[in-house]
Amino acid sequence: MTKLLLTITFLLTTIFASEAKMQSRELPTRDMKSQNTTIAKLAATEMSKSLPHKVDKVTTLMIIKSNGASLEYIYEIDISPKSDKTVQEEDHSRMEKAIIKGTCKSSKRFLEADISLIYIYNSATTKDELFRFNVNQESCFKL
Repeated sequence: MTKLLLTITFLLTTIFASEAKMQSRELPTRDMKSQNTTIAKLAATEMSKSLPHKVDKVTTLMIIKSNGASLEYIYEIDISPKSDKTVQEEDHSRMEKAIIKGTCKSSKRFLEADISLIYIYNSATTKDELFRFNVNQESCFKL
């Protein structure tokens, strides 16, 4: 997964560098958003090739998809024997802090390109959504 992220980062850097050479002025906001949407689609397509991917003993990354200039990572977590409600109450703030901190370090290029990362955690048992964390560049400033 790390190699894949490095490859995507390299490709994004190459794309941004070639675009910068071609343009002597700043891109209009509309064009930047369109470019970010394209980058998000390409990244989601490439990273999805290795899914599902077991992250740890309870977490599996199931889907990565683009939604405009956002990437959505959809996970399933096996929380048994805990109930969905218990996990939501006990683990929400701990997970949110860990997700934001990790994303700000590992996905800096996406965030700098104004691509938001959305993490959705569903129960493997009930398929209900347990958590949703939206990380953008502002999230990192709050750390």
